[in-house]
Amino acid sequence: MAHLDRFLSALVTQGASALLLKADDCAQFDYAGVPRPVTKQPISSAQLTALMKEIAPASDHASIDVGSDTTFEYKTPEGVFTARYGMAAGRIVASVHPGSLKANTPAAVEAVPPPPAAGKKKGAAAAAESGNGDAGRVEIRVNADSEPSDASYKDQIEKLLRRLVKQGGSDLHLRVGEPPILRKDGEMLRLSDEPVLENDRLEVMLRTIMPERNRNEYAELNDTDFAHEIEGVARYRCNALRDHHGAGAVFRVIPAKVVTVEQLGLSDEVTQLCNLTRGLVLVTGPTGSGKSTTLCALVDRCNATRNDHVITIEDPIEFVHANKKCVITQRQVGVHTSSFKHALRAALREDPDIVLVGELRDLETVSIAIETAETGHLVFGTLHTTSAASTIDRLIDQFPSDAQEQIRVMLSESLKGVISQTLCKKKSGGRVAAREILLSIPSVSNLIREAKTFQLPSVIQTSKKLGMVTLNDALIDLVDADEVEPMEAYFKANDKTGFANLLRQKGHDTSFLDTDLLAGAAPAPAAAGKR
Repeated sequence: MAHLDRFLSALVTQGASALLLKADDCAQFDYAGVPRPVTKQPISSAQLTALMKEIAPASDHASIDVGSDTTFEYKTPEGVFTARYGMAAGRIVASVHPGSLKANTPAAVEAVPPPPAAGKKKGAAAAAESGNGDAGRVEIRVNADSEPSDASYKDQIEKLLRRLVKQGGSDLHLRVGEPPILRKDGEMLRLSDEPVLENDRLEVMLRTIMPERNRNEYAELNDTDFAHEIEGVARYRCNALRDHHGAGAVFRVIPAKVVTVEQLGLSDEVTQLCNLTRGLVLVTGPTGSGKSTTLCALVDRCNATRNDHVITIEDPIEFVHANKKCVITQRQVGVHTSSFKHALRAALREDPDIVLVGELRDLETVSIAIETAETGHLVFGTLHTTSAASTIDRLIDQFPSDAQEQIRVMLSESLKGVISQTLCKKKSGGRVAAREILLSIPSVSNLIREAKTFQLPSVIQTSKKLGMVTLNDALIDLVDADEVEPMEAYFKANDKTGFANLLRQKGHDTSFLDTDLLAGAAPAPAAAGKR
C-alpha cells in the first residue's frame, strides 16, 4: 500500500476535488478552490519526490527525478486518479485528482489554487466547511517561459565549479542557507558575492549534473557519489547529500592533467615500486590527504614505462588515463560493476598485470586483494590510516581472530610498501605532502609475521639508507627547508612528543608549546639563542 493511498481514500470520502502537494508546505485538500491543510508537518522535496515515485509507473521515475513535468494515472480500490508532478517557482509541486487521465486534460494548472472569484467566496467556503464541493480541479502549472530551464541551472553550478578551479581551491561546498564555500589551502572561504543558496534551487542544480543512476540513489538514500567533467577545465569528484537544512554537496577538483611522480617529488625508492611484477602497495592517509593523486602518479609511471594491462576499480573514476605503453581499463563501482569485491574478483579473469583498488573497504575486498598480490599481480590500494604500523594492524584486524595468523603470513610475503601521507600548509601558500615510507625488507616481514608491528617505527628509523622515512623525519625536513611552520608540522605529527624534541634539537621555535596541552608536559628549557 502506497503512503498516499490513505490520503486518496479520505479525498474521496470527504468530497474534495484534489490533493495538493508542495515542497516545504503541508499537504492540502482542495474544496472548489479553497485549500485546507491535512498534515501538520511540511513535506520536504525528497519526501514529495519519493511519494510520487511510489505511485508512478517505473517509466516516469527518471522524469520525476529531474523535476520534469509528468502526468500519469494511478489506480486504488477507491478508483482511478490522475497525478501531476513538476516545478513551479523553483519548488517541486504535485496534485492528485479523482478521475482518469482522459477526464483530466487541462492545458495547465497552478501549484496553489487561485482565490475564489468575487461573489463566490461564500459558496466555496461553505463547500469547504461541509466537505461537499463541485468537481473543480486545482492543477499544477509549470510556466516554461518564467522558470529557469535545466540548462540554466546546469550553467549556474558549472560557473561555480569553474570558479573553484580559477581560484585554486580544492573543494566546493554547497549548503542551504549559505553562499557557496571554497576550501583553499585547507581554509574555508565563503563567496560573499554569490547569493545564499535555497533548497529547491540547489536540488535542481544538483540533479542537472547527476547521472540517472545517481538521481535514483539520491532520491532513495539521500546521498550519492558521482563524477562530473567540464571539458578543458577539470573533473570533479562529487558527493550530494541531504542534512537537516536540506540539500548539500561537496565537489573535489581532479586536475584535467595527470600528475607525474616528478611533479609530486616522490623518492626513487617509492618510484621503483612501479617496477614490481607482484605484491601489494598501499597509499594511506586521512580524507583529503592526496592519496588519489599519489596513486595517479604511480599508475602514470607504470603506463609510461611498462607494457602491461592495468585495471583500475574506483568510486568514482577520478583521473582519466590515456593509453601510453600500457592498456588501461578503468571501471566505476555502481556504473560498470556492482562493488569493489565483485570487480576485483572479475579482474582475475581479465588478464591483468596491475590492479588498482580505489578503497579496501571490507574484509572480502582485502582478502581478494592480498590473494591477487600473491598470485603474480601488482596491486595498488588505499586505506584511511595515518601510519604504516596502523595500516597493517587495520588490515589484519578486519579478519576473524582464527584467520589472523594466516593473514599475517600472507601479508608478510605480499606487502611491498606503505606510503602514509598527510598534507601541510606551506608558508608560501598551497599545501605539501609529508610522507612516511615503509618498504619490505626481511626484518619488516618478520615483524608482521610475529605480530610485532609496534616495532615497525624503529625499523623505519634505522633504515633511512634504504629509502624508509618516518613521518616525524618527513615533517622536520619540511620545517628545515622553511616550507612549513613548526606549529603546523607539530599538529600533523602522530608522535608529538618525539617531534617536539626534534624541533628543539634543530633549534626551531617551540614557544607555541608553552600553552599547548597536547604536548603532554611542559617543554624543556631551550638553549640560549635557540628559542
